[in-house]
Amino acid sequence: MTLTVLFCVDPLHPRRVDPHFSREAAAVRDHYGEIALLDHDALQRGDVDDAVRAVPAGLGPVWYRGWMLTGDEYAAVFAALKRRGTVLLTHPDDYRRAHELPGWHDTFAGLTPPSVWRPLRPGQDPGDLSELAELVRPLRGGPGVVKDYVKSCKHEWEEACFVPDVKNLGQLHDVASKMVALRDDHLAGGLVVREFEEYDTEGEARVWWVDGEPALVGPHPDSPGVELDPDLDAVAPAVRTLGCRFITTDLARRTDGVWRVVEVGDGQVSDLPASVDAMDLYAHLPVPD
Repeated sequence: MTLTVLFCVDPLHPRRVDPHFSREAAAVRDHYGEIALLDHDALQRGDVDDAVRAVPAGLGPVWYRGWMLTGDEYAAVFAALKRRGTVLLTHPDDYRRAHELPGWHDTFAGLTPPSVWRPLRPGQDPGDLSELAELVRPLRGGPGVVKDYVKSCKHEWEEACFVPDVKNLGQLHDVASKMVALRDDHLAGGLVVREFEEYDTEGEARVWWVDGEPALVGPHPDSPGVELDPDLDAVAPAVRTLGCRFITTDLARRTDGVWRVVEVGDGQVSDLPASVDAMDLYAHLPVPD
């Protein structure tokens, strides 16, 4: 069969791939593959049928490469495509497990900073001080970071991300509240509090895994010119235990020299830096039998 990839459509040109993914679409075509288009804007409006309208019926198994979807949005797309004879090769349960921190954290215990979490709705208060005290009870005192299940407000580091001491509950509440406010309707899942670790300033590596094997080791999008060679010996067993077909792990070297997993993501929605040849990734995506 042919490698087929579902990309997000260009909102201004409904027959074209979104410019952010155009070079990846070209790599698929160069690999003798096929592409189809998903209307991400329609999906965010809640119109899943309109979002998949341009996908040909009976397309068969496909990979997705596009903008982030919530777990619920992904499940809706999966169901709508299945009704049209198209199957996303990543199941919704696997997508959520790799995309949201509570899904992967325990599998990577010992390899990633200890973290706790609680579900929140967009705009909901992070909790009173007694609730926050219970939440962070498993963590050591000292610095931490707050985020939602998927993203942080790292560009608002002081006011909405970093907490000098997670046991300072008033300060934790203030920072968490600011994060929730800034994430607004895009708050994913809830509140996460992580122990802070000091990393080398050289940047991070993004490792792309396909069926449990490292397919591509490249830079993180925040440091596209940095080439690192992370130690994957401890990470690979955790990736295989997680059991998702297509994921990424972002790794950084702690100041004591130990490589740490900073983040795990679903490979369908992880950004590929412009400095990486897209063919180096797509040549590793398996074509279904």
